[in-house]
Amino acid sequence: MELSHLSTESLKDVDLSLTDVEDHTLHDVSSVDTAHRYLKSNDSHSTYPPFNMDALDHSIKGDFTHKAEPCESDYTGDAETTFGSDGPTVVYKSYKRRWFGIVALVLLNIVSSWGWLTFAAISNLVVDKFHLSSEAPVNWLSTVILFAFCLTPPAVSWVLHKYNVRGALFVSGIFVICGNWVRYAGSKTNNFGAVMFGQILIGFGQPFALGAPSYFTDQWFTSKSRVTANALASLSNPLGGAIAQLVGPAMVAADPTQFDMFILVTAIVSTVAAASTLLVPKEPPTPPCPSATIEKLPLKESLFKLVKSRYFVTVFFPFAIYVGFFNAFSTFINQIMLPYGYSEDNAGIAGALLIFVGIVFTLIISPIVDRFHFHLWLIRICVPIIAACYIGAIFMSTKEGDDQLAGPFVVCAILGASSFALLPTFLELIPEQTSPVSPAVSSNILWVGGQFFGAIFIICMDALKYNETQGDPPGNMRRALIFQAVIACVGVIPMLFIPALPSSRIDMDRKR
Repeated sequence: MELSHLSTESLKDVDLSLTDVEDHTLHDVSSVDTAHRYLKSNDSHSTYPPFNMDALDHSIKGDFTHKAEPCESDYTGDAETTFGSDGPTVVYKSYKRRWFGIVALVLLNIVSSWGWLTFAAISNLVVDKFHLSSEAPVNWLSTVILFAFCLTPPAVSWVLHKYNVRGALFVSGIFVICGNWVRYAGSKTNNFGAVMFGQILIGFGQPFALGAPSYFTDQWFTSKSRVTANALASLSNPLGGAIAQLVGPAMVAADPTQFDMFILVTAIVSTVAAASTLLVPKEPPTPPCPSATIEKLPLKESLFKLVKSRYFVTVFFPFAIYVGFFNAFSTFINQIMLPYGYSEDNAGIAGALLIFVGIVFTLIISPIVDRFHFHLWLIRICVPIIAACYIGAIFMSTKEGDDQLAGPFVVCAILGASSFALLPTFLELIPEQTSPVSPAVSSNILWVGGQFFGAIFIICMDALKYNETQGDPPGNMRRALIFQAVIACVGVIPMLFIPALPSSRIDMDRKR
């Protein structure tokens, strides 16, 4: 007897599947005939290719040497499927097009961070350009972006769920383009208020790019590559800051008349980078691994689950503290070093070391974390090192200035390596421990904490800075650096209470 098609619904109705019949030998021939007649009567509803009924007969009657094989068919569909003795099976596949999404994430994160730290390494020149009374308003150019960031995460999570990563990056690109050109208009007219407004627009756009990597890697990458992919996308954000710290002094320090040209170049680069959103794919036709098929909780349920999770709360504070201090340290690097006789170029190089060494080290360590999955161990190692670096930052600058560069350069290099390694590890550890909470929610909450703490730390450290007639040397930030070191050491304490729990997504993929 031949059965032209095998319907999934029919199999469910008669409680008979190819898996069942291979696991349990059935000798009741009448039951087999009944199944044949029922399935044949429903073959008009089939969505799968025809199976050889003789093979099914052999299997049901206990002869497992003859496996049921699919016949040739015109079957097509969105998901790739194989057909074997256990019925249709989803093919898990990683698509090369996912790297277009990573490229777009990298470019948008670079230009949004470039916008954030555009003025950090040339703060004294900004004072002269806009005839400001002090550097405090210049610090607000960085701080206002962090506060603007904190206002948008609910919108970011909604856009990611509704329109996927492509929609989120499109929104980010619009804000970044508008913000950069508004800044250029303000610079050309010496209008500091317009420059500040442009910064706010960039701040609104940044979280749409920075909050997307965890969501994107969950959709497109396997447990063996998520940390690395997240590192590429997330670490490009501070890479943009490093570019700003190098390009700004290089173009403006020797010739302040090039200030407007520097802002124009930044605007042009940002516009071109934002166009990369056209390359971003929507979502994979088939999942890359079993864990990618986990149905995520709705936004509201995800939020409530995270708030009630002791694990998430324990991890949240170290992440927020160290991201916040990294933001503050990057903002103040110029003002930390200049009172001791260092030049803008020295400060720019120190800021670049902070970021470039961190990126290189993280690109080395991330594939190792993907291979062996020791997320928690890496965090426990890096956190005390970061705290020690902030203690070292108190003593790294000396009055010898240009004659003693080893201290600032070494501290910045080690701080960058340990801080950057922490970032993608945290961002991938949380989805592992809180699944099925959407990564769009968890990563955005983590980033909001880091940016909000960063804004608060910048305000506090600016208030602790000596004025131009106080301190030795005048205008130094020693008190602010002591404050930074104390809080950083306190941030180590929660790490003692983070338990080692099973990783839900990794364990699911291992069972594949």
